[in-house]
Amino acid sequence: MLALTRKVGERIVIGDNIVVTVVGIKGDNIRITIEAPKEIKIYRGEIYDAIAAENRQAAVPNDLGELDILKTLQIKK
Repeated sequence: MLALTRKVGERIVIGDNIVVTVVGIKGDNIRITIEAPKEIKIYRGEIYDAIAAENRQAAVPNDLGELDILKTLQIKK
């Protein structure tokens, strides 16, 4: 991990195409801008964590017992 101290107007450059700029500091809040290509997704940490948790939940197999119940049903035509 890299920890940096920046003042308003100073930038951090990541790779060749991402620029983070400090645009304001008010109390405990820091306002930043992020310039990056459109194909790079940028999320707030709590949103990213929620998406990751949802993806993990979706990957858990469903109870296959429910499918066995459907097999026992006879469909009349």
